[in-house]
Amino acid sequence: MDNFLFTSESVTEGHPDKVCDQISDAILDAYLTEDPYAKCAIECMATGNTLIIAGEVSSKAVINIEKVARKTIQEIGYTDSSSGFSDQCEIQLRVQKQSVELNKNASQKRPGAGDQGLMFGYACDHTDEYMPVPIYLAQRLARELTQLRKSGAVPGLRPDGKTQVTMSYDDDGVYIHNVVIATQHSKDISTQEISNTLWPKIKHVIPDEFIKSDFLVFINAAGDFITGGPAADTGLTGRKIIVDTYGGWARHGGGSFSGKDCTKVDRSGSYMTRYIAKNVVASGMAKECEIQIAFVIGEEKPVSVRVDTFGTGAVPDSKIESYINQRFDLSVYGIIEQLQLRKPVYKQVAAYGHFGRSDLNLTWEKIVKID
Repeated sequence: MDNFLFTSESVTEGHPDKVCDQISDAILDAYLTEDPYAKCAIECMATGNTLIIAGEVSSKAVINIEKVARKTIQEIGYTDSSSGFSDQCEIQLRVQKQSVELNKNASQKRPGAGDQGLMFGYACDHTDEYMPVPIYLAQRLARELTQLRKSGAVPGLRPDGKTQVTMSYDDDGVYIHNVVIATQHSKDISTQEISNTLWPKIKHVIPDEFIKSDFLVFINAAGDFITGGPAADTGLTGRKIIVDTYGGWARHGGGSFSGKDCTKVDRSGSYMTRYIAKNVVASGMAKECEIQIAFVIGEEKPVSVRVDTFGTGAVPDSKIESYINQRFDLSVYGIIEQLQLRKPVYKQVAAYGHFGRSDLNLTWEKIVKID
């Protein structure tokens, strides 16, 4: 392959879209805590000092949705009402019961897919997390940016922020070409002060192996970033699906994850294909693996399975595909049971990525022995 550059971005938990993702998944977790078989599809929109929570739910649990939302906003760090958005915001609830047809399908002992669609899972041996390097580094920087804010190590930081990493791929290896960081801050500190203080404290999360020479670092390149979060930009659930997955390096089926219970194959199918792809690579069957599956609404098993190892497979892709069909139960029920997806584990992955999270004990990130 010719020499090339590739860029991925991440966002902090205070980004308006991520605020909505976390609220959606916090509500889902609250239902699953009381009712593991709850059916949820929760969507949020945050704009100005208003939060709109909509969607469909079928559950025997009774949840104070507004209380869950306010607690989540508070945990993120939006507690100052003068900032334009806070845990005291106006909340409008538009949650209704799930349709009879969808609930009947999802409530079966062996449910069919909650919708039609296609899902992708991916893994590679480029990092110890089996993730592409650009998104791996962008997520690390975003998480550290939040830690520096919450610990007070860099004074004046506020919840909203974004990171971006461009990698250079050439004959000598994979190296950082440039880093971009945008962080909200208080009016009492200047962009110049942020720039001088932040980089020395955050750069340690980049492993030396990815540094070949000096590279450009852009911090708040547009100047002051005082007004942030939903007060500056409307947030929506499911609008950061590339941040949630592989940073654009691998394909995405288009369906978001947050707010959806495990009968929604946009979520469970993507988790299962990541699980299988990671174990294919970890077993040495390939250096890189992408798996696509597709479902028909109401059908228990996928209508197609495809494996692509991009020429890195130790055995033909067709043999890996055959092995997957024999070794893994790809029915909706099989996916849910194998990955234990009826547990309230979703809010913790609603920021900083659903994959490559060695900091969390996620079933779909476990490595199992593949003969």
